Amino acid sequence: MTSIIILIFVIGYLSITLEHPLKLDKTVPALIMAALIWAVLAIGFHAGWFNVIDTHENVFNFLTGGEEASHGFDNTLLHHLGKTAEIIIFLIGAMTIVEIIDLHRGFEILKAAVKTKSKKKLLWIIGILAFILSAIIDNLTATIVLITLLRKLINNKEERLWFVAMAVIAANAGGAWSPIGDVTTTMLWIANNVTALGLIEFVILPSIVCFLVPFFIASKLKVFKGEITVDSSSDEVSEKLLSSKTMLFLGLGMIVFVPIFKTVTHLPPYIGMMFALGIVWLVSEYIHPEEDFNAERKHLYSVHKALSRIEISSILFFLGILMAVAGLESLVYGVSQNGDPVGTLRYVAEILQDAIPNQDVVVIFLGILSAIIDNVPLVAASMGMYDSPTDSVLWHFIAYSAGTGGSMLIIGSAAGVAAMGMEKIDFIWYLKKITWLAFLGFIAGAAVFILFERVLFPHV
Repeated sequence: MTSIIILIFVIGYLSITLEHPLKLDKTVPALIMAALIWAVLAIGFHAGWFNVIDTHENVFNFLTGGEEASHGFDNTLLHHLGKTAEIIIFLIGAMTIVEIIDLHRGFEILKAAVKTKSKKKLLWIIGILAFILSAIIDNLTATIVLITLLRKLINNKEERLWFVAMAVIAANAGGAWSPIGDVTTTMLWIANNVTALGLIEFVILPSIVCFLVPFFIASKLKVFKGEITVDSSSDEVSEKLLSSKTMLFLGLGMIVFVPIFKTVTHLPPYIGMMFALGIVWLVSEYIHPEEDFNAERKHLYSVHKALSRIEISSILFFLGILMAVAGLESLVYGVSQNGDPVGTLRYVAEILQDAIPNQDVVVIFLGILSAIIDNVPLVAASMGMYDSPTDSVLWHFIAYSAGTGGSMLIIGSAAGVAAMGMEKIDFIWYLKKITWLAFLGFIAGAAVFILFERVLFPHV
């Protein structure tokens, strides 16, 4: 039965990667895969074929635990659903705010600020924006904002996909050195494995290299030669909206406020995003976008319209892929070095540790693996495997690898999944065109990290 669960994941994953040749929306296999994994997990658990482990390393066996074990299984499922819902609610909030700004033509102001028609210059502008924004408002939200901006700047979808894909690389690199830039860095920060200043001090330079190397190489490619045709027909219309500037700065300002809210209240980021959306929604109800604004035209700028423009399929894809990975994480597959039962992903991580004695090589491999399997459970597994002090080299390297390694595949990071959903990026296209660039950036940044932390300025 254990092999059936793994087989379901492999088949589901392949179906997602082969979305284009199968002519099947990736959301379909993701949802079916998640449901089947948990269904087989539930049947096998209640039949006594295998055990389930929760995030606190409590192991449940139905044959010996009975009703109490059954409650443990239910709570494990609810916990993973709750963690997935946190990301989904955050995503819905961020996407809605972005759509509200777009309805009020706020991004036309940013579009007007980008004067260049040079593809190479635009590439660097987008990259720098993604790198900086992701550190402030997290890589997922930064990617959503920049995709919306790129839709305003580049009409040709084939050309736009290249810019979007490069923005994903820059956003993931920018999020790796900030405690609020990526889910995994936030996990390490909350668990006191890293401090905010320590993370910035030791990870920012490798992250910059991870960003610069692929962008430098990409700027030499033919696809980024020449000029783009900027459609300026909507500029005059945008000037007539009285609310454009207000909603742009309010929307982005409230998104930036989310990490501040989290720092002050110690609540999860999705609570702050709910508050941010509520404030933006409140203002949008009373603001007058036009001089001759009346009730009949209110629906054109309503939040209900913004909500109708959200890509629900991409949100459901998130639900499917994250719950499928959670199922693998919950299945007890073997025992750890201490003889304690561990989940599938933790088991894989410990096998790597045994097979590869060099810790840095293991962390690099975990970074590459994070492009295939969600980096959140991988980082969670590493947090359970190691007992290093706060701000040790290990934790900083894990933060870098898990944060940037996901760029190598389009579904390897939250930013990539969002881009895939919004722009319908084909998995194979990304694999052929972008993966090698992301890999070179990842390895270059890792080499710089090892050089500084292990050779030039070694510490524990």
